[in-house]
Amino acid sequence: MSSQQNRNRADFVLALIAILGAVLAIGLWIPFDTDSGLTETVRRQVRVGDALGPTVAAGFVLLGGLVLLLRKAPSLANFSDRNLTFLVMLVVGFAICILVMRWTGPAAVAIFGDEAAVYRNLRDTAPWKYLGFLLGGWLLVFAMIARAERRLSLRAGVIALIAVLALIAVYDLPFDDLLLPPNGDV
Repeated sequence: MSSQQNRNRADFVLALIAILGAVLAIGLWIPFDTDSGLTETVRRQVRVGDALGPTVAAGFVLLGGLVLLLRKAPSLANFSDRNLTFLVMLVVGFAICILVMRWTGPAAVAIFGDEAAVYRNLRDTAPWKYLGFLLGGWLLVFAMIARAERRLSLRAGVIALIAVLALIAVYDLPFDDLLLPPNGDV
């Protein structure tokens, strides 16, 4: 079997795994693991349900699998040490961004808050509820743009800031009872 056929087969298998995983997540795991549907109505107020976030994520995995399965271009996949290094650096970068997101709010309250202030009690009040999501999210988006462009730029920083502010506007401002990540776990 030629190298090109091996690569196309690898793409085919990856596409099937992504599609199968997404279908199983949407059809079985999410409905059985969440307490509410995509949205829930309480006293004529529509709220985000527990299943919305994971369903949207699984939908993107499904879409990616379908695109990979149906595309006509030849595969460029060729696994090497450079690929493994890139993957490890990506995972470490994500971990750092998640840690920044998780600990920015509590650290800010400890440094700038009242002596009796506890982050858990402030996690749904401005500005505290935005700090971790804003800094960790900005760092994540900025790092991904910088990696793709292979340079640091003010433009990437501004785009990252706008992207995170847009996420806050979409997910936090319309809903009174939604906690931005990672505040629900703190």
